[in-house]
Amino acid sequence: MRKPVQWLCVAFLLSVFLYNCEQTPTASAEPAADTAEASNTIALSLADFTSSEGEFTTTDSTVALSAGENGWLAYTLDVPVAGRYRVNVTATGPDSTAAVWIEDYVNNKDGRTYNITGSMGLLGKESVTIDGSPLHAGQHPIKVHLEGAGTSVSAVEFELLIEHQLTPKTLTQDMDGEEWEIVWADEFDGSGIPDTSKWTFDLGNWGWGNNELQYYTDFRPKNARQENGNLIIESHKEDMGQAWTSARLTTRGKVSFTYGKIEFRAKVPPKRGNWAAGWTLGDSYVDEISWPYCGEIDIMESVGFEMDDETGNGEAHASVHCGAYYFKLGNHHTGTIEVENMHETFHTYGVIWTPEGITAYVDDQAYFTYDDTSTELAWPFDQPQNIILNLAMGGGWGGAEGMDETMTSQQIVVDYVRVYGKR
Repeated sequence: MRKPVQWLCVAFLLSVFLYNCEQTPTASAEPAADTAEASNTIALSLADFTSSEGEFTTTDSTVALSAGENGWLAYTLDVPVAGRYRVNVTATGPDSTAAVWIEDYVNNKDGRTYNITGSMGLLGKESVTIDGSPLHAGQHPIKVHLEGAGTSVSAVEFELLIEHQLTPKTLTQDMDGEEWEIVWADEFDGSGIPDTSKWTFDLGNWGWGNNELQYYTDFRPKNARQENGNLIIESHKEDMGQAWTSARLTTRGKVSFTYGKIEFRAKVPPKRGNWAAGWTLGDSYVDEISWPYCGEIDIMESVGFEMDDETGNGEAHASVHCGAYYFKLGNHHTGTIEVENMHETFHTYGVIWTPEGITAYVDDQAYFTYDDTSTELAWPFDQPQNIILNLAMGGGWGGAEGMDETMTSQQIVVDYVRVYGKR
């Protein structure tokens, strides 16, 4: 669920793709960070930065930005295990401008900034923690950014929370038959948390590549539960010490899909600031440099500021992201359709995905088609994708027009998710 900006050329794209293949982390010969294997924690030796920008004073245990508003320190981080990490930072700052954030894959030829922690404000704090930052195994060129003159950092640690799980099963659908047949589904007829044989909980508050506000929790019925034959994903404001909590469910680590008809029946929320989505992400995704080359199909995205709070009338968006077409290049392929009463009436959102193309529909009305299968950059969609359902708060698109201050909770209600093949 990423959003568009502007353009670039295809010749450059091929070189970018080859570069990023080379950028996949490889085993490190000489790690520049101390690794405590027993605790799965990697601690930076802060004095051993390889380059910097800004004026710093350095001791054996502390680095401080002594002048100027911003600066950074570069390191090589050696990651032994691919997964989602907790980032623990011990730091102090003099005022509200003080913050620390961590950039991964610096100097990548996409010209992108991979912020894997979000801005960690330091006012009144001596330590900050961010959960869920994705890191592939191998060497990572990173920068620790300091904001605010006088901001100092004395420790940065990366603690493994969840090891990356390979998906053991892929369902590849036959698309040559005459009738649709369900090959996988969740009707949400149970109670309590969603079926963990079908769904994995994504976890954390690192911003999710879009500067989102929510902390995605796991195994917490308040944020994700089955109730009255539906899945309810519910966000809550100022909960668990977080700005927002919510949930994001994915079939990654359980099952992935290649081709088929994928649809879900849902109600999505109104009010400015929310961002509801049902989508797929390439199963090859491990960390941020995987995207958009792994491919993404947005079956339905809805942002609250496009919906009338009274009538529930709004807009559904469908799109694809891949190496040839995505937001950084400004050539993002997307379609939009007006939908009545999205909030109080169930609508069926889906895609038909074949080897020849992808068509999106709402309530059987097609409104978007993507069919560029000409190159690997344009068509990663011959590879497995996993399904994701989530409710984000704020972020680059959801929060583009601010947050409704009266909003304290929101829900996306899903009746079912179904995957079909032909027979």
